[in-house]
Amino acid sequence: MPSSIDIYKSKLTTPEEALKGLPRRATIVLGFFASQPPGVVGALGKAIKAGVFDEVRLIYMHATAETGASLLKLEYCDVLKPRPFYIGPSERALTTEAVKVGRKVVYFIPISFSDTPRAIRAEAQIDVFPLQVSAMDRAGYFSLGLTGAYSLAALERAKKIIVEVNPNLPRTFGAGLVHVSDVHAIVEGSSVIPTLGHPAAAAEDQQIADIIVPMVPDRACVQFGIGGVPNMVASRLSGHRDLGVHTELLSDGVADLVACGAVSNRFKRTNPGKTVFNVAMGSQRMYELMHDNPTMECWPADYVNDPRVIGQNDNVISVNAMIEIDLAGQVNAEYLMHHQFSAVGGQLDFVRGAGYSQGGKSIIASPSTAAHGKVSRIVPQLQGPATDPRMETQYIVTEHGAFDLRGKSSDERARGLIGLAHPAFREQLLADAKRLNFIE
Repeated sequence: MPSSIDIYKSKLTTPEEALKGLPRRATIVLGFFASQPPGVVGALGKAIKAGVFDEVRLIYMHATAETGASLLKLEYCDVLKPRPFYIGPSERALTTEAVKVGRKVVYFIPISFSDTPRAIRAEAQIDVFPLQVSAMDRAGYFSLGLTGAYSLAALERAKKIIVEVNPNLPRTFGAGLVHVSDVHAIVEGSSVIPTLGHPAAAAEDQQIADIIVPMVPDRACVQFGIGGVPNMVASRLSGHRDLGVHTELLSDGVADLVACGAVSNRFKRTNPGKTVFNVAMGSQRMYELMHDNPTMECWPADYVNDPRVIGQNDNVISVNAMIEIDLAGQVNAEYLMHHQFSAVGGQLDFVRGAGYSQGGKSIIASPSTAAHGKVSRIVPQLQGPATDPRMETQYIVTEHGAFDLRGKSSDERARGLIGLAHPAFREQLLADAKRLNFIE
């Protein structure tokens, strides 16, 4: 029986060769962020340009800068049909360019993160799944590294699996493994793993953190989303004890809590002793902390983001951001200026999960204004779809305080939310609330 090393060598090839043999009308799945293999993605862009395909349905989430530069080009969009679960800078730039010439070229799929594996499994056919993996271990396994997301579902369904082996990708534990015998082609790369920075904290972020930190007890099981406020809250919890982590996003703020000893995971009911995450996006320092660390486990979205799994833990504290909230309590965290700006992501998953948790708190927090104080985030009605429905939102926090929507009537909600708005907007919001019959 051939060894893992022999199998590896027999499948080693170039990105261009690995992509050969695909149908002219192909469905291709790319993983989330750092799982997107830059060498194979670059070769795919060249193949599209060379006329190898008639159509490429590209299903993916959170494009890296390299993926955007290689694939998301207007000149490719007669062939390329991007179907992202998330809208980021590359998709926004492509959409802006397409609108100028009267075209629609990005086909966004609105979906909760927990449901993305099921969506992948429902695809009629996936012709190829290229993904970036860590170096092979002695048993012949590659680690999926920084993301669980829907990769395992794609590995189940894809007719062809291409791995781009990158020794710079951290090896992580959990469910994210693929054996060399299960892949069809192997290419090698050594690119720098993409990182994610955080904006500098504003004064309002610090004020909001002052309000939220006392709401987090010792032994809480925490989840923090993307944004200045969640990151600021995480940075202020170093004095807490025996925190647990069950989070969609592993960021620098959470990793720092692990490194300083505030996280023990001793009191979690699911995966006790383990920091559980779905995707990791942060600094190189964080990636080094994760590498070969058996206390940090990567699991897929249909486990990590399942509200029923989240809610098994006591005292789940979920902190996420918003673009706006209306007077009924609906939250928009994804739609801006009449355009899809980001995505549902896993926010609603954790809002629900915290609601199922004994002692849990779902916290949606942002400064009360945007656009340098010109726009209120507390609005009469949302400008776009609701990310979080009014029946599920709980604590809303701005620099002006916190308000618990649970069990509140429509007039109590409207008055409470107006109290969280910047004073410059309260009078108009009060008039709007009367116009909309929220209050007398």
